[in-house]
Amino acid sequence: MNYFALESVCGNNVREDISSMFRIFLLTEKRSAMNYLKGQLLLASAHLTDPNFSQTVIFLIEHDENGAFGVVLNRPSNRTVGEIWDEQMEPIFGGEQAINLGGPVLGPILALHGEMSLAEAEISPGIFLAVQRDTLDQLVRLPGRTVRLFSGYAGWGQGQLENELEEGGWITTAATEAYLFEGTKDLWHQIGRDITQNVLGGAEKIKHVPDDPSVN
Repeated sequence: MNYFALESVCGNNVREDISSMFRIFLLTEKRSAMNYLKGQLLLASAHLTDPNFSQTVIFLIEHDENGAFGVVLNRPSNRTVGEIWDEQMEPIFGGEQAINLGGPVLGPILALHGEMSLAEAEISPGIFLAVQRDTLDQLVRLPGRTVRLFSGYAGWGQGQLENELEEGGWITTAATEAYLFEGTKDLWHQIGRDITQNVLGGAEKIKHVPDDPSVN
């Protein structure tokens, strides 16, 4: 496979090899019979103070008995898709979208997108993954594309995410296309409000809805 690793986004030398967890996901179709939280969102609780994850929203690409990994949705970098393509690929039109910092683990550039014909894996209905260089290039050239690119990812070892969930570090909720593709500004607060409204019901009658449902 021909991957696309961007040193200029990460600010570090990106290893040519991919972590074993990432490699296993890409090269095998064997999956656990359990659902786990693949395709769901993790919303960092107000009690999670790790600077890598404070006020983050993470989309889980995989979660099984061996661990989990996903990408942070609301940490845009200061580099755009157009800038990177100008430097390393053929220039594209309309490349103003920021490359997102997907997490503290170094790895290849990957894309979440909604184009079935360019899917390398389906994460949840209508949400697809791509990591191969040629596929990424095709995706960013599509008119009206529904795609977001990420540099790096967040990973958990066996049982690690489950422990953090038990400790109240994360709140889980369903992923929607709006959350995934319609911008990153105030996403943590927006999802927190949405969760609170869904839990309480009749939120239009409540004078104040906290941004973080973990403080209720």
